[in-house]
Parts: sequence; C-alpha cells; structure tokens
Amino acid sequence: MRKERIGVIGAGLCGTLLGIRLSQLGYRVDIWERRSDMRQSDVDAGRSINLALSSRGLSALDMIGLHSQILDDIIPMYGRRIHDVDGNTTLYKYSGREDEYINSVSRSGLNIELLNYADDIDGLNIHFSTQVDRVDLDNTSLYVRDGEDVFKHQYDIIFGADGAGSAVRRSIQKRSNQLRFDFSQKYLDTGYKELEIPAGEGGTWRIDRNALHIWPRDGHMMIALPNTDGSFTLTLFIRFEGEYSLEHIKDDEAVQAFFEQYYPDALAHMPTLIRDWHDNPTSSLGMIKCHPWLVNHTLLIGDAAHAIVPFYGQGMNCALEDCVVLDRLIAQHDHDWSTILPQYQSIRKPHTDAIADLAIDNFYEMRDATADPLFNKKRKLELRLETEYPDYYSKYGLVTFRPDLDYHQAMTLGRRQDDLLMDLAASIDDPKAANLSAIYDQVMALGRQ
Repeated sequence: MRKERIGVIGAGLCGTLLGIRLSQLGYRVDIWERRSDMRQSDVDAGRSINLALSSRGLSALDMIGLHSQILDDIIPMYGRRIHDVDGNTTLYKYSGREDEYINSVSRSGLNIELLNYADDIDGLNIHFSTQVDRVDLDNTSLYVRDGEDVFKHQYDIIFGADGAGSAVRRSIQKRSNQLRFDFSQKYLDTGYKELEIPAGEGGTWRIDRNALHIWPRDGHMMIALPNTDGSFTLTLFIRFEGEYSLEHIKDDEAVQAFFEQYYPDALAHMPTLIRDWHDNPTSSLGMIKCHPWLVNHTLLIGDAAHAIVPFYGQGMNCALEDCVVLDRLIAQHDHDWSTILPQYQSIRKPHTDAIADLAIDNFYEMRDATADPLFNKKRKLELRLETEYPDYYSKYGLVTFRPDLDYHQAMTLGRRQDDLLMDLAASIDDPKAANLSAIYDQVMALGRQ
C-alpha cells in the first residue's frame, strides 16, 4: 500500500471509477458521497438522459477490468433512425465499418455496476450520506458533516468529482480574486423532459432497438434510446419560451395536440404520455467551463471541471476518459504527484473545451441538419468513404471511435472535413455516382495540412 491518502468527493460514474483505479494502483482512497447508496434507494426518474457509451468510455472500463461485466446491460445502436412528421424513417449509420457503433446504457445501472465492483477493491472506502461542508485547499483536508457532527479528514491529494454543482469548485471560487479563477456557465434556451415508450408484449421493443431515434422538428426535437427491458427512454428537447415552446403547452389537451401534430408515430407507442409529462420535471441544459482546476493538491475532474450538454453523447465518455489520461500520467511520471497534477490540467483542459464546443454544434445538427437534404447527401458520401477506405473517419467517427486522438485534434480535422464535404455535396446530384477516389484524396490532404 502506498503512503499517500487520497480523498474523492462524489461517487458518481467518474468519482467511483477514479477511486477504483487509484486503489488498484495501491493508494488508500476514501470516496465521500452526499446522497444515500443508490443500490438501497429509488433512483430519481425524469432527470437522467440515457447515456451513449462509446470507445472512450469503454477504454476506461477496460482500464479497471469491468468492460466484460457490463455487456449484458448495454444495447448496440448502429446509427440514427430519423423520423419525419409523416412517420417515414431512414437509418443513417454511424460508420461504414461494421464494428463501430455506440451503446445505450442506463446511467444509474452503470453507476451501480461500478459501486458493486468497488465493494471488492482493497483500500477503497465509500461513505454515503455524508456532506462535505468545506475543503481546506491550503491543507488538503475535508470537513465532512455526518448528522450533527463535523469531522476533519486529512489527505495528500483531493479530487473533486462531485458533478456540475461541485462543492469543491465552489471552495475554489471563494478564492477567485487570489486565484484569478475563470468561470462560465452557459444555459441553452432549450430544456428537456424525459418521457417513455414502454415495452411491448412480452418485453419486446415497439420500434427498432438498435438505433438512436431522432424526431427532428423546426425548433424542437425528440430522441429515444433503448433499454434492456424493452422500453425506450424518450427525451423531448424544447425551448422554454417563444414559438414551439413549453409556455404554449399549458394543459393535458395541449400536450396531446402537440404530440399529435409533431410526433404522431411516437405517440402511437406512448400510452403513459400525460402521466409522464406530469411526473417528470422539465430540466435545464447547461455547460460549465472553468480554470484553474488545480489548487495546491486539490484537483477538479469530470463534470466538476467541464460539464457539457449531452448532444455528442460524450459527457460521460469524457469524464471517464479523464481517469484514463490521469492514469497514463501516473505511469509516465512514476507517481510523482507534483508533476502529474499540473500536467493533467494543462494537457486536458483544451480537449474538454473542444468537446464542449462540439456538443453545442451537434445540438443544432441533430435538431435541424438531420432533416436537411444537403446534410444527408454529405452523410452518404461519408458512409461510402468509411466503407471503401478504412483510414477515413468522419468528424463523428474521429470523436466517437478514435480514443487515440484527443478531442481537439478530432474537432479541428473533423470541421475541415465537414466544410469540404458539404461543398462537394452541394455540387453533385447523386452521392452514389460521385468520384469517390478523387474525394478521398481531397479529404485526406486536409490531415496533412
């Protein structure tokens, strides 16, 4: 056992995985979680968009040896199935390569798998229902409330993995003048409400189980991800105010009329729509960027450092990849934390900013561009390229299926490719008849610039 003691605040996906990995490396780790053990209580419904687990997140699960244990709890999604208002659907695959797809997974289900796995890890203790009152950044210590009592816990290193509302980040913010702490929080004018397509007879799926379903509309959209019990978690993204917004959906009749007009094929499978509408809250969508993440030996990680909107399916994957990057630095610098922590901050920050920007881009793509004939012509070109040329990856593929590339590299190259392919798509009539070899040469030249 190594001599350093490490405290982690937050037993969510990132905090639990981080605690497991550090314990596997021989550290004594305490995880502090203000909520009760989710394995012994009901998980709140209506606030958790289903997660898309892809290569970066799977690499993190591989790192701790958990990948094979979650295979029964995930459902492969091979592409976006686009639903028009008349009920017609078209599947646009995520990749021309058969082995590249994303996976639908329950946030709470994956968190429970991690907590169960953590139970058998030596040197790791998780403390539930304990509130961190204060972080002493100068002395690397926590003041933890347990009932009426507050106890001090001394550590060598503290990680704030306590999510977008991070108490650790607030402790850093209180010293903003001294630290020159930059903080930005941006909300979209769009919120979300979680709904459901229940399982069909005998636990069957009422719509295609192996796709991420998108209903793009003018100013709003709905998505659906499959669950292992045969149901689908639906998420309606809609503005709070203005045309096509929540302020115009005032009563049950308005809810019913809205779905009859814009989502009739989904409505046919939604017998609990009105109940779900009332039971599940409308939640906001926001993005957080901040700097510095590191003060002395206390480091922000995961959503506490870089919360993003969910439209690239990378929020969880990015947070889990944080742990992979940290693990590589631990190996590279032989557990020298005075080098590891500042290196982590300087290396990781540009890449989390990049995926935050890409997530905003993808919101507009999913809502608007997936219904655009020019965009879909461009996508057909990309699928031909991926099928014929194994070394070509679309922007989505670079981000989702290439964990060897950092997010900033994927963003920069992907945007160049998108601009070129959109221009080419505008100049051709039939993507199937286009000179693919010439297009490939032009696209690949971008990577050499």
